[in-house]
Amino acid sequence: MSKKSSSFSEEKAVVADPDLVVDGAFIDVQGDVYETSDSRRTIGLTSAIFLIFNRMIGTGIFATPSSIYALSGSVGLALFIWVAGMLIAAAGMAVYLEWGTGLPRNGGEKNYLEFVYRRPKFLVTGLYTGYVILLGWAGSNSVVFGEYILHAAQVEVNRWNQRGIGLACITAAFLIHGLALKWGLRLQNVLGTIKLLILLLIIISGFAALGGHLKIEKPHNFTNAFAGTENASAYGVVTALYNVIWSYIGYSNANYAMSEMRNPVRTLKIAAPTAIAIVGVLYMLANIAYFAAVPKEEIASSGRILAASFFRNVFGARAERALSVFVALSAFGNVLSVIFSQGRLVQELGREGILPFSRLWASNRPFNAPFMGLFEHWLVSVIIMLAPPPGDAYNFILNLISYPLSIINVFVAGGLLWVQSHPDDYTWRAPVRATRPVTLFFLLSNLYLVFAPYAPPDTPDQNQYQSLPYWLHGVVGWGIFAAGGLYWVVWAQILPRLGNYALEKQVVRGSDGWTRNVFVKVKRA
Repeated sequence: MSKKSSSFSEEKAVVADPDLVVDGAFIDVQGDVYETSDSRRTIGLTSAIFLIFNRMIGTGIFATPSSIYALSGSVGLALFIWVAGMLIAAAGMAVYLEWGTGLPRNGGEKNYLEFVYRRPKFLVTGLYTGYVILLGWAGSNSVVFGEYILHAAQVEVNRWNQRGIGLACITAAFLIHGLALKWGLRLQNVLGTIKLLILLLIIISGFAALGGHLKIEKPHNFTNAFAGTENASAYGVVTALYNVIWSYIGYSNANYAMSEMRNPVRTLKIAAPTAIAIVGVLYMLANIAYFAAVPKEEIASSGRILAASFFRNVFGARAERALSVFVALSAFGNVLSVIFSQGRLVQELGREGILPFSRLWASNRPFNAPFMGLFEHWLVSVIIMLAPPPGDAYNFILNLISYPLSIINVFVAGGLLWVQSHPDDYTWRAPVRATRPVTLFFLLSNLYLVFAPYAPPDTPDQNQYQSLPYWLHGVVGWGIFAAGGLYWVVWAQILPRLGNYALEKQVVRGSDGWTRNVFVKVKRA
């Protein structure tokens, strides 16, 4: 048989010696060896913490508390839902921590799913490809950017001005990272600092508000905190929980860069719990601050500009407008962070030979950045941002991202439970263990999040969407995986039969000393 690997002719296949143990290498159950070079291990403990921290703190804590309170019906239940979301995120962190220390290489959940689910051959790769290619993660934060900019300018928000500014936001992020990568990273770090300072300002001001230092009468929201809980529905609670989990997305962000960490097992073992503990405390204190300064009725009606209402009640109208600009800048920083990472996921699918025209997607030309990978994510985000009707764009995008992620997490947690139960079959010796009860809790939590959205709201008024069916994000989410499955049928079944070849996965070493998976075509005899 002759082997064909046209896109990777400069690289060499690596043959693993199962008895060989070397620094910087991992040998999996199939005998594949994954190596990196010490010169590329540039991420230390502090950088790993900020990788997780900056990805988690986006617009969620500024834009979702209003809807969480409205859906839960009471201050007490809203805070309880934030605690529940934090516990689910912590369990997820533990699950990804075991996976990350057991398979310490770049790639995140794609590696974990491929490690467990091997039949039908390459099916999980096709499904994950649909998940990466068809979800526009950066769209929601672009919508929030537009809303806060218009609010600061005292311009009434409508369908097109909000999305027009959002389009400018995501386009700027795409061009900055595509044409001037170093400046994009510098800007991203500056805006990440602004984001943290704004959150700390809210928390400190919240303590002042608890002492009565407000421009309005003190709202006393913590008196009889659970009043109104009886108005909550199962649909409302699960939707509110989705909003909380959206705010915690990113706890596994460092798992995508394991090959670039110094002492990756120790680094992730410290960085992941530290980051999620800090974010969890900050989120709870920020919510207490909102309830300390903004009356319940105003919280329920403020929508995604609750932070602006908070600033007005604490500092006055002029400060509200100025600080709204800084919240918008923090949203822009998150757009930069998201499109940066998602563009690289698309590029990696191209480098592995999974996507058609792989050379195009894998290229770093002409500006030493994954321009086409960034472009793909920009295009999908723009379509998802512009398609929903007025008033529904942010909630639809939020749920469309969170729902498929819950499906992924069901299989990530279920796969880990299986590996934990059959460690000898997988030579599984992860240095850090999530424990079966924690893994089971994360699995059951995500199963609930997968099925609960199909329970209808008790009344039409409880539907989170103004003009969309309550179940739409769930159906579209499954449709994304169905599209990935259809791609697998064409890529891994039909085309190999028509072309008289078989797809094989090899490990290749590039000129930089790194090894990675590549799908190659093996001609049949």
